[in-house]
Amino acid sequence: MRRANNIFQQLQVFEQEIDKLENKVIELENKITDMIKLDRMHLIRVKNKEEISDDFIISGKTYQDLSPEKAWKLYQNMDFNFILIDVSSVDFEPKFRLAEALKMPWEDFPMRSLEIQSRSTPIFVICENGTKSILACEFLVKRGFYNCSNISGGYEYWKGFKLLSKESA
Repeated sequence: MRRANNIFQQLQVFEQEIDKLENKVIELENKITDMIKLDRMHLIRVKNKEEISDDFIISGKTYQDLSPEKAWKLYQNMDFNFILIDVSSVDFEPKFRLAEALKMPWEDFPMRSLEIQSRSTPIFVICENGTKSILACEFLVKRGFYNCSNISGGYEYWKGFKLLSKESA
């Protein structure tokens, strides 16, 4: 801390130092609040008997990356309630449509994401190759949606299309 020549200058220096400390306290309070939110969402996933890895919890990840196989398995589970969001480009058309997927192109996603009502229902996000869905998961997490899962590889590796192609052949 610097030293001032007279008492009034010294008071001003103290006030500046106090302001810095107050800002740091606010910053720490915000970090703690975010950590508590994340811990609560992890607890909800554990309570709901979701399969999450130890690494997911230990590293403090905010969304899961689902392998195409795991995503397909959950997708087919009739007892599992989820929201499926497709953030592919407006002009992208997959080989097969996922009827229950909410089409919210990444370009429109910030505004369209306001349509998502439930913060507790698991959200699966898919796109052409998995890139935009990562961005969408990060976007949702910043807005309090901690039960998000990115479908790794997107439509490009979606296991269901390979199985549907075999069935229709």
